[in-house]
Amino acid sequence: MDYAKINQIVLEQEKALRFEHFSHKDAWELGQFLVKRIYDNNIELAVSIRKMSGYILFQYGTEETNLNNQHWMNRKFNTVKMMERSSFGVWASAGVIGQGIEEHRLSANEYAFCGGGFPICLTSGEIVGVLIVSNLPHEQDHQFIIDALQ
Repeated sequence: MDYAKINQIVLEQEKALRFEHFSHKDAWELGQFLVKRIYDNNIELAVSIRKMSGYILFQYGTEETNLNNQHWMNRKFNTVKMMERSSFGVWASAGVIGQGIEEHRLSANEYAFCGGGFPICLTSGEIVGVLIVSNLPHEQDHQFIIDALQ
């Protein structure tokens, strides 16, 4: 697996997929859009939009999601908040240098280096929130976010 290439692609996505502004109303509208895409694509997915404080602005889960997805979303949120990168980008970057959660002195109970968490970043560069999904293989979780934001 070419972690360096994946990391470069994700860095470009993180730079390109930014918002002019992001309000609570924007979170609601984005959340509704994401839920429509979930049903249009006939997939089972949990989605959460949170401020950097952890305050949940929007959250939804289809029938085949459960508390386990909530735990995964919490871990992905923590990863994005700590590293200020998408959780898939963190996974790829860790693969480049051959280091995982343990080498960063983080707990696997609290953090997840895998796809499904993406920073909500303003064009100014300020990270104001995190978009998180859970229930697909981690590469597909990431791709769902990218496709939706594009």
